[in-house]
Amino acid sequence: MTTLTVTSIRPRALVRASGGPRYAVALAVDALGTGLLRPFLLLYGVMVLRLSAPATGIAMTVGVVVGLLCMPAVGRWLDRGARSTVVAASMLVRALGVVLLLATPAGHVWPFAAAALVLGAGNQAWPAAHAALVATVAHGRERDAALAAGRALRNAGLGVGALLATACLAGGAAALQALAAVTGLAYLTAAALARSVHLRARPAAPPDGDGATDGDGATDGDGAGGPAPRMRALLAANVVYVFCLNVPEIALPLVLVTQLHASPVWSAAIFVTNTVLVVALQVPLTVLLSRFARRTVLALAGVVLAASYLGFLAATSLGGGWGAPAVAAVSVVCTLGEIVYAGSATALVTALAPAPVLGRTLARFELSTGFGLAVSPAAITALAPHGPTALWGGLAAATLLSASAVATEKDRPVPPKTRAGTGG
Repeated sequence: MTTLTVTSIRPRALVRASGGPRYAVALAVDALGTGLLRPFLLLYGVMVLRLSAPATGIAMTVGVVVGLLCMPAVGRWLDRGARSTVVAASMLVRALGVVLLLATPAGHVWPFAAAALVLGAGNQAWPAAHAALVATVAHGRERDAALAAGRALRNAGLGVGALLATACLAGGAAALQALAAVTGLAYLTAAALARSVHLRARPAAPPDGDGATDGDGATDGDGAGGPAPRMRALLAANVVYVFCLNVPEIALPLVLVTQLHASPVWSAAIFVTNTVLVVALQVPLTVLLSRFARRTVLALAGVVLAASYLGFLAATSLGGGWGAPAVAAVSVVCTLGEIVYAGSATALVTALAPAPVLGRTLARFELSTGFGLAVSPAAITALAPHGPTALWGGLAAATLLSASAVATEKDRPVPPKTRAGTGG
């Protein structure tokens, strides 16, 4: 058994493995536009459309959940060879969602729900389409680094967009409408750039050698035969792992403000720190851990996340004086767990999937991710009133159980016959 690792970061090679310069620009523009609007969509419903906060929140949640229904079709489309077209389509769908949002009359919740649904469908389709595109351009551990680079670039764009939008919020409803319009233009620009890459998948000759593996029981996703892997434990565990993505945005502000009575500045500082750490460390940590099997790294991510949840439990017991600084310190550990999770989860799925069913496999994984993101706010807010032990102890136990399931699940080896190639 041969272990494939990436030991250095070469920026040009990383850009090329990520889809090329034009695609990198498309990702940056798309992320910038998303950062301008997505964090403030609830405010748009309340301030611009004058909807109640509960009605706005329900419409957004329904939009995200129903948007998941598009994933089987996206998976089949990807398995027919489409790559850059699907990415561009996900961006165009979001541009349509912005148009519907701008056309929604004040006081009308159903048109807003329709806009949230279309935006949700585009948001759900993009990760699977992006991962399939990168898996077609790059292979082995180079692909893992490219996926990590895409996440770092996206987080940078989201952070810059959110900062710009925050600075513009003083303009009130008119500023939010202007931000929505700019977001729509950004999506259109990003879609044009992504489509111009003209990338499709086609069968290609097998790589030299007898198919090196990386310890995951797979051939780095380059196999051609066999059905889609079941991944039942991995998919179930992913629903729990995904909670870590909402901890800085939902759980920590809730705990800091309602339980520790700390200033909202602490929540903002934690969110900014999280973004900066992801941008700075996503690629280096992914490369550093490439010497280990992806499944081992993903299980390790669960252990780190569980340890951070127990850290939050200890930090909240300190009370108002030291509680907020302690929570902020532990949030760094949580972010490291998030980075390790994000750098290994999608990479493991692409490594396990035979090339002909890569799209459907990624779609199933995105369904589990989207479901986890949809239910985590409700789960967190339901556990929080029962005290820190219920919230953080429950999350820690569930995450450790998930890490154990990931570590012990057996994979069906993928035969290394052919791999996905590129075409015009």
